[in-house]
Amino acid sequence: MLLVIDCGNTNIVFAVYDGDALKGQWRTATEGEKTGEDYGVWLHQVMLREGFARDDIKAAVVSSVVPNKDRALRVMCKEFYGIDARFIGDPGLDLGLTVLMQNPGEVGGDRLVNAIAAQETYGGPLIIVDFGTATTFDVVHADGNYAGGVIAPGINLSMEALYMAAALLPRIPVENPGEAPIVGTSTISAMRSGVFWGYIGLIEGLVARIQDERGGGHKVIGTGGLAPLFATSTTVIDHTDDELTLRGLRAVHNRNPL
Repeated sequence: MLLVIDCGNTNIVFAVYDGDALKGQWRTATEGEKTGEDYGVWLHQVMLREGFARDDIKAAVVSSVVPNKDRALRVMCKEFYGIDARFIGDPGLDLGLTVLMQNPGEVGGDRLVNAIAAQETYGGPLIIVDFGTATTFDVVHADGNYAGGVIAPGINLSMEALYMAAALLPRIPVENPGEAPIVGTSTISAMRSGVFWGYIGLIEGLVARIQDERGGGHKVIGTGGLAPLFATSTTVIDHTDDELTLRGLRAVHNRNPL
């Protein structure tokens, strides 16, 4: 079986594939003090409860945008599963695409594996909107090559900054205001409207500008935990796909057999 790990700024997602079948998926917070042993003990316990043994894991592929976690994840894979994990960005790892950026090494591994999985599943050209710690818009050519993207603050990050910087504004959850008027009649309703419809405006505006600049015809894929929330309130997102990053990691493994 294959262990895939998506290490983001907020969460780390671990998943197990048997061939092309996703067999299990677990999430934990990305905490600065956790060691490889900490992650290994936790993962072993949650996998054991679902019937997975250490010996079941034969390979691991990791996407990480948190460099200070890389060593811990390498140690975990080596000490608990006896395998040398491969990281997106490792020399010699064939991703099957060309990164058309001034400095290809700047692109996060998660964005590249999203591009790989989206091209494999939907075909290009594509715009991938990832609702993570940052909200990213990644453009993939019809031939599958990564063209570039746009990075905006994530909605939760924006809301936290608003709460921290404005003494009279409370912390509120991200939610769809539904049929409520756009213009709020209380602080809470005004914030809820601004946060939600403001992000819908961001999504629609940037997608429209990218489509116009690139000649149109791009399928738009939403991914990340909040993608379904926003996709139901705009027509510009064609598909939501919460397993995009995991499938991209699996595709990299399939392309680079041990």
